[in-house]
Amino acid sequence: MSRPLRVAIVGAGPAGIYAADALLKSETAAEPGVSIDLFERMPAPFGLIRYGVAPDHPRIKGIVKALHQVLDKPQIRLFGNVDYPRDIDLDDLRAFYDAIVFSTGATADRALDIPGIELDGSHGAAEFVAWYDGHPDFPRTWPLEAEKVAVLGVGNVALDVARVLAKTADELLPTEIPANVHEGLKANKAKEIHVFGRRGPAQAKFSPMELRELDHSPNIEVIVNPEDIDYDEGSIAARRSEKQTDMVAKTLENWAIRDEGDRPHKLFLHFFESPTEILGEDGKVVGLRTERTELDGTGNVKGTGDFTDWDLGAVYRAVGYLSDELPKLPWDIKSGTVPDEGGRVIQESGEHLQSTYVTGWIRRGPVGLIGHTKGDANEAISNLLADHAEGRLQTPVSPTPESVDEFLGERGVRFTTWEGWYKLDAAERALGEPHGRERIKIVEREEMLDASEA
Repeated sequence: MSRPLRVAIVGAGPAGIYAADALLKSETAAEPGVSIDLFERMPAPFGLIRYGVAPDHPRIKGIVKALHQVLDKPQIRLFGNVDYPRDIDLDDLRAFYDAIVFSTGATADRALDIPGIELDGSHGAAEFVAWYDGHPDFPRTWPLEAEKVAVLGVGNVALDVARVLAKTADELLPTEIPANVHEGLKANKAKEIHVFGRRGPAQAKFSPMELRELDHSPNIEVIVNPEDIDYDEGSIAARRSEKQTDMVAKTLENWAIRDEGDRPHKLFLHFFESPTEILGEDGKVVGLRTERTELDGTGNVKGTGDFTDWDLGAVYRAVGYLSDELPKLPWDIKSGTVPDEGGRVIQESGEHLQSTYVTGWIRRGPVGLIGHTKGDANEAISNLLADHAEGRLQTPVSPTPESVDEFLGERGVRFTTWEGWYKLDAAERALGEPHGRERIKIVEREEMLDASEA
């Protein structure tokens, strides 16, 4: 094949950009070359980093710098504000590309099947994250009337939600939060945040650094009940085999034995409390019922039959993200992922869906840190290139880059480009400069499009 290998990547978050980087570093990129088009339904790239990472985590957002270097490469084009499958679907993509890689991630909340989940004041963590990160497709206001709030889950998203709820609005003002989020947080009445985990300290999924950051705020008093510090043989084995698990347990132990301070906002980390029902009156959340659990020797837990009712005005479930099903691709409804082998999409028949690949959370579910998607991308791209070398890829009927622009133009799709991102980036930085802030994020989709086209 004398022309470059044409690859479409659907989803311009870290997983998709890592896949593009793997392609660029391959031998194929040298001769005859690769040509990569990234499709992103948001007007701006970077996915989870822009719309899923808490604004007070500039260290994690620093990953954008590395991703920027990839997207600056001339072999890559960005098509933002292009939705799969509304604006372009699988059949359309097959007409233009030798291979298609899906890296659409996970943005919805996984369900929690307990009574009361539908009550007013019961929220999904993903929706709250989307609000405070300024996602254009979510409401501009958020109800923050509850003085006592529960967060269900013991992962990093639960910590983010709890920390944002417990901090003052002015603590978050130096970050890139939009003006509407700052105004909303100024009205936040929360004084007590209760984080609930079904199992013990050795089973918590916090990263050590993120856990310790809870204690850095002058306004947040982190409290751990000494009775919740317990380990069985399975827990001890987990601590010995995983350094991060041991570091998390040690941090929790230290907090459990210290005297309570006088910081105004209290953040309680509860373990061995399994949520069984969200309590309500007149359709609104008034509390949470949990069952006390105990370790069974393996690191798992069993119920004790002892229940506690907690007086709470809101409940946030942070029990995991869930990907949206992708039309025309096979789907595992239980895991919320596209079935695959080594990144190759696998049909119900067991055969590989020709020229179609997945990477990131749409492939393996929302587990692991951002950097873990690099391994996914490398494996998927390695198999894509092997299929290319052995002649197993399809042959597109219109492989020229111009044909994609013409197609989107005929569809009337108002798409953004990588050059447009630079304009949007400059506009956000200009908004922040008078206030001594790095940027103020633009929220409305139309305003993002206008800034990208300025």
